[in-house]
Amino acid sequence: MSSSAMVWFPQECKTRGGAVFASFWSPFFDVAPLLREAVALDSDEQEDIETLMEDLDELPPDDSWLDELDEPLPPPSPPKRRRMDEVIASGACPMRYAHVKRREKRKKEKKQPGGQRPRPATLREHVHADRAIPTQLNAAELPAAHGAYAAKVEQGTWGSKKRRTLPELIGLGFRLIEWDGIASIPIVDVHGRIITVLVGQPSDTGYAAAATRAFELIEKERVNAHFKSALAKHRRGPFVALNVGLSYSKGQTVPSRLNNGIHAALLGRLLADKDITRMAIFASASFALWAPKLHAYYDDYDRRLRERLPHLTRNWERSVFSQAAFNFGPNVWTFQHRDVLNVAFGMCAVHALGDFNPKKGGHLILWELKLVIEFPPGALILLPSATITHSNIPVGPDEHRASFTQYTGGGLFRYVDNGFRTEKELTEQDPEQYARVCEQKDARWAMGLGLLSTVDELLESVV
Repeated sequence: MSSSAMVWFPQECKTRGGAVFASFWSPFFDVAPLLREAVALDSDEQEDIETLMEDLDELPPDDSWLDELDEPLPPPSPPKRRRMDEVIASGACPMRYAHVKRREKRKKEKKQPGGQRPRPATLREHVHADRAIPTQLNAAELPAAHGAYAAKVEQGTWGSKKRRTLPELIGLGFRLIEWDGIASIPIVDVHGRIITVLVGQPSDTGYAAAATRAFELIEKERVNAHFKSALAKHRRGPFVALNVGLSYSKGQTVPSRLNNGIHAALLGRLLADKDITRMAIFASASFALWAPKLHAYYDDYDRRLRERLPHLTRNWERSVFSQAAFNFGPNVWTFQHRDVLNVAFGMCAVHALGDFNPKKGGHLILWELKLVIEFPPGALILLPSATITHSNIPVGPDEHRASFTQYTGGGLFRYVDNGFRTEKELTEQDPEQYARVCEQKDARWAMGLGLLSTVDELLESVV
């Protein structure tokens, strides 16, 4: 670097008052000469690069020069171990990840509407042939209506509203079934078909606490609602019952959700409650365990219905039932009745709630089976409510009982079978299809009975 490029000049540091406390000489660089030298050097190097590029345009007469340029490649690095979620996403199934894949599959199935498939371990835990209660009933003789999407209307209802006592029923020849409300007990007909299930409840204390909280919420809503007395006057019993969910009955041309009017907000709170939701899902899962073919039938029809009418939402996404009823206390007991508009070969899920002594009251009476069953708070029972007459024994005057049920009306199935039309529309628009639907009606009762499982079938499925 040329010495002329650097100039030195004095510098001083002063205080705020102006006094000098340091002085020195500081260099100053003149960049102009340096810039001229750099440009000259860059021009010389550029000429050298251009000459080299010209030389490269003329390749040697053979390709031996390639050998000189080749250098051995570095050894390949070991493959990076994939994360477990990457393995699952790729579809690979190494043995050590099989349990993870099964767990992910179960989680996915649980998120599907009605996607409830009991694990073999669950079946082995709850299904026991020696617990089954045999009866002399032949399910084929139950009062199904033509087409089997409903039951025949009840006849001879005299005395159906009478309050019954346990000693009275025992005197009439009824068999008492003592039940702790936890262990699962199937009731079978003469052909071994499971026609009713005393499902019980999960043995963990968390579920029992959830059932207690659910009852307390229902009681709180009852007290705050100030229901009109007229709501407690109906054919099922002297209590207020509010239904919620999908409806399709006479006068409707298309299914819709029930219009709950002034009680819509109340029912919305009950549907959103996490404890009631847990019970609802448990009921649907129990249905899938004890009647897997029938559960699949429900789920298939519900899926097709909602694909056609996607605005029709379920009460609970993971429950296959289309409707629910909240029966408000303080002392819920039902008259002798059948729910004739439900599917004749279907099942209804009933939860008992409250604080009462199940040894003294709250029993479920199954009239055709001549059984009177202890029904403890928090327990669940599945039964064909359309075709088997049922009622309850009242609880004591100082006790409290409510109930919560789920079911599906047969009209929804009929609407799907008719090609998402009323029967009148089907007759007018497609007479040939109407004829086929009529043929299916003749065979549907037998088909529906075939969807009921036997204990042996359930046990064979886990072998």
